[in-house]
Amino acid sequence: MRYRYLVGFALSWITGAIAFGVEPIDLGARLELFVDGHLVDSLQGDAKLHLHEPEPKEVVLVTDASWEGNTCAYFTFFQDGDLYRAYYRGAHYDTTKRRSAHREVTCYAESTDGIHWTKPQLGLFEFQGSKANNIVWDGDGRHNFTPFKDANPACPPEARYKALASGKGGLLAFQSADGIHWLLMAETPVITKGAFDSQNLAFWDPARGCYVEFHRGFRDGVRDIMTCTSEDFLHWTEPEWLGYHDAPKEHLYTNAILPYMRAPHILLGFPSRFLPKTQQVEPTLMSSRDGRTFHRWTEPVIPVTAPKDRDGNRSNYMAWGILQLPGADRELSMYASEAYYTGPDSRMRRFTYRVDGFVSVRAGAEGGELITKPVTFSGKELLLNFATAEGGSVRIELQNGEGKPIDGFTLADCEPLEGDAIGRTVQWKAASELGSLAGRPVRLRIVLKHADLYSIQFNE
Repeated sequence: MRYRYLVGFALSWITGAIAFGVEPIDLGARLELFVDGHLVDSLQGDAKLHLHEPEPKEVVLVTDASWEGNTCAYFTFFQDGDLYRAYYRGAHYDTTKRRSAHREVTCYAESTDGIHWTKPQLGLFEFQGSKANNIVWDGDGRHNFTPFKDANPACPPEARYKALASGKGGLLAFQSADGIHWLLMAETPVITKGAFDSQNLAFWDPARGCYVEFHRGFRDGVRDIMTCTSEDFLHWTEPEWLGYHDAPKEHLYTNAILPYMRAPHILLGFPSRFLPKTQQVEPTLMSSRDGRTFHRWTEPVIPVTAPKDRDGNRSNYMAWGILQLPGADRELSMYASEAYYTGPDSRMRRFTYRVDGFVSVRAGAEGGELITKPVTFSGKELLLNFATAEGGSVRIELQNGEGKPIDGFTLADCEPLEGDAIGRTVQWKAASELGSLAGRPVRLRIVLKHADLYSIQFNE
């Protein structure tokens, strides 16, 4: 029986590979999200790609110190071991006098749970006669100082933390051994082509094995995003404009791009779209697999109607960073600003996504299905991140290149998946044979009813 099964599959694989006519997408054992149409060949019935909004939670940070104020901006959040770090601009605008109330500084906060944040007295820089403050940088670049922890395995200890910030003539490069005490890496800007009055950021990209950065530029009078790469953080390639397929031309104020922690080959960005007529901003979502061409969603992920005080001038920026907080294995935390300009201070509110929950394949009561492009994989089981409503289900069929079900992996052979799980194994009658299909082109026919499917992974 096993022999006939394997022979039959081998024949279907040969004809299937010819019928595909395209190079299959190699999934390996990576987690794959549905943030774009990368895997999608067709959608049928009422199945569609559905953009999700994060759920608003509590205010976690109020910028109420005398060196902070109502125009604090360009927040960066990242995890560093058991500690969470935040960096941001301290600034205040006097709406009566219509000018800045004090000089800009770069501030620092930290947390052990991502919800309760403290502003340590660093004793580094004087403000109004005292060093009892959380000012972490007060030199060139304090307008938009944007640090990260370097994940480059070859990074020396004295440069474990790096940052970009705008100075005269372009972006300056900084390094630090502890994330608190900072030094310039070069006296002159390392990137000079662009317009840098935004949150210009960089990170080590593990998928490409180099540093990448994304900064502000103006293209045809519209705020847009440029990118460079570097081997050493000092010498950068010529900036290139990002591409967005057929997305409309819009002002993109900040970009908030980073590798997704669970699938670092996918870059997620949360650019804040600027609306000139109202001076409002609203975070959106975009994704890329090469760092240059992005799929942009046009709907906001945090609308100006979300709580609270988000509909004013520049009052709704997404911070840079995605955190997974202690004891929250099923959710991701992000942060967005509110009450910009309007009061004595501004605030940062936490928002949560389901793990992988940025976009789902969704089908309602009528049901629908998604057929993937041809793929290859490694591994011995298929895991799904999904949720169903009452009476809902997800089933998966494996097909050859002619669209014919593979024996043992048909829809009828699949045990319906119901409920809510971050990583549940798909069961077929021939599930124990799934590893024999590894490396061979197949399609997935995903049939849903009253269900959301967020991600898939062929697991070793």
